[in-house]
Amino acid sequence: MAEWREQTRLFDGESYHYEYSTLFDLIRLAKGKEQALIVALDHITDVGNLGAVIRSAEVVGATGLLLPTKRSASVNEAVYRTSAGAVEYLPVAREANLANSLKRLKDEGFWIGAATEHAKQDIWQAPLEGRLVLVMGSEDAGISRLVRETCDFEFKLPQRGFTQSLNVAQAATAVMYEWLRRTMAFR
Repeated sequence: MAEWREQTRLFDGESYHYEYSTLFDLIRLAKGKEQALIVALDHITDVGNLGAVIRSAEVVGATGLLLPTKRSASVNEAVYRTSAGAVEYLPVAREANLANSLKRLKDEGFWIGAATEHAKQDIWQAPLEGRLVLVMGSEDAGISRLVRETCDFEFKLPQRGFTQSLNVAQAATAVMYEWLRRTMAFR
């Protein structure tokens, strides 16, 4: 708690500086692991959603988070606060070309899965175990065409209510916990 107060005082007088990781840092951290999760966010510009996704990703034990350099929120004071400080424990990488980064992760043995309401299969049939990159898009723009074409599979969250969808942070959390459930079942 004292650490948080110290950070809060820092925000009052100075801007928060976050040192981004690289894609190669994430690959290195996942090396040799049978179970690894990287969350890739496409077009997520809301800092509240970014912070909430970071918090959930850190809680489930994700290896890291991947953001594009354009059309993406940056890690700042608001993200730090929304993540409840989890951003200090979860590496966040920024890369210029998200589709190329996903191809590189495929080369490293990751499966790439996109959560999209347009998918035919739901989360229960999707192969969400092992080395996985979870791709999430924004509520308005979704996942860009090039990124979707790079994915190995797509899936959707089943719904029973009238609301069209969850927000990206809620949906990402649900998917990450399904990955964690399956990962723990295979131990």
